[in-house]
Amino acid sequence: MRVGITGHSNLVPECVPAVQAAITEVLERLGGTLVGVTCLAPGADQLFARAVLALGGEVEVVLPALDYRDRLKPHQVADYDELRAAATVVSVLPHMSSGRQAYVAANERMLASVEVLVAVWDGVPAQGKGGTADVVEQARASGVPIEVVWPDEARRKS
Repeated sequence: MRVGITGHSNLVPECVPAVQAAITEVLERLGGTLVGVTCLAPGADQLFARAVLALGGEVEVVLPALDYRDRLKPHQVADYDELRAAATVVSVLPHMSSGRQAYVAANERMLASVEVLVAVWDGVPAQGKGGTADVVEQARASGVPIEVVWPDEARRKS
């Protein structure tokens, strides 16, 4: 089963174990051979990638732009590099720089290739194109089933 991810990148550290467990629970319920499709953003995307790998699945990465890694904060690079190295497929979209247009394109590519979308989402409406709520709206419009993950412990940094 091909499963995509969208989710908040600004999860508070204290909620990471609960979110990770909830993602794993959804993936186990979906069953089958897992292929997780992700942009590998910090936060939900990387938790999802780790859960897919832990369950013996494969990870496919869709990078929004050529400079995506360069935009990460120094403390985020090691996790990103580790997960990218574990991916079976890495696609880089032809955008020179990361930004809304590149994120929207990457999310569209991901959504077009999956059977289900996992959304680590607090339910807050879209604040603009390319964010979690926008991807959820796109999935709904295109008929991609959505599994929302937001355990009671989940919180975002303000």
